[in-house]
Amino acid sequence: MEEERPVGSEGHDNLKLVFTVASAVMVGLVMFSFGCSAEIQKLWLHLRRPWGIAVGLLCQFGLMPLTAYLLAVGFRLKPIQVIAVLILGCCPGGTVSNILTFWVDGDMDLSISMTTCSTVAALGMMPLCLYLYTRTWTLAQNLTIPYQSIGITLVSLIIPVAFGVYVNHRWPKRAKVILKVGAAAGGVLLLVVAVTSVVLARAWNLPDVTLLIISFIFPLVGHVMGFLLAFLTHQSWQRCRTISIETGAQNIQLCIAMLQLSFTAEDLVQLFNFALAYGLFQVLHGLLMVAAYQAYKRRQNSKAGRQPPGRPEVCGDKNPGETSVFLEEGGGAAVALGPQS
Repeated sequence: MEEERPVGSEGHDNLKLVFTVASAVMVGLVMFSFGCSAEIQKLWLHLRRPWGIAVGLLCQFGLMPLTAYLLAVGFRLKPIQVIAVLILGCCPGGTVSNILTFWVDGDMDLSISMTTCSTVAALGMMPLCLYLYTRTWTLAQNLTIPYQSIGITLVSLIIPVAFGVYVNHRWPKRAKVILKVGAAAGGVLLLVVAVTSVVLARAWNLPDVTLLIISFIFPLVGHVMGFLLAFLTHQSWQRCRTISIETGAQNIQLCIAMLQLSFTAEDLVQLFNFALAYGLFQVLHGLLMVAAYQAYKRRQNSKAGRQPPGRPEVCGDKNPGETSVFLEEGGGAAVALGPQS
């Protein structure tokens, strides 16, 4: 028998369907365009020497679930709220991270590799992490892993990126044009995600204040911890930015799918908005990071422009390639952080 549905849920479902279809098409186009920035040799290098990917996976399935657990314990959440926070913490990275990585001149080959590998790893790591961290609480329901949604995510990642890599290999000049269009489309996608999250949230009750605070703190902690771990493992600045963004930006669609499979409509009223709030805040935090980085880059370029001809290069200008907008010559291997001569 069907469970009683909340008032106004029919209009909510229609809006959600439109959002799902539109976002799926746009995500495919965006990932195709970002695939045009990837090179087969660099992707293969990341797979042969997966140090960056390994650090990213450690952040994704080590730091994020642990952070979710500590937040749940620290804020003394109810068991049903704990599960929502843990599910989100155990999800892999999403497409939002690829868009933000591009805008901060990150390592797009690493970003795409991390998103794909974390999604594949989620097939086993999500149930493992949830089993380990939910043992503290007594649950009234069984959790269902959305394997179908994970499979769809993989297909929507791999196929468009593969076509983009082929276009970049065959027609590099056209690939650069497609990449610029994709960057603009990525901005539209982030705007759509933010606006839709607000609209969908208004169709349901406002989330619990505690969950709202956690949804604000959680992505920030992920970004900071990801950057610090990348720094401590001597990744390049470019990779530090990439791993930081990949860590804090979770796949909200997978979280929502798992919540829908595991909870009743009555429980979803308070949990659904937590996932939407996290998605909104991770976009806002990401845009703030992009704005800060672009301001820093303009400042560095302005300093370089005012430097007299023939003057020796100073430490602050140590790596002009770091501010390359389209990463035409990105750093492939990890290097030790610190001033370069």
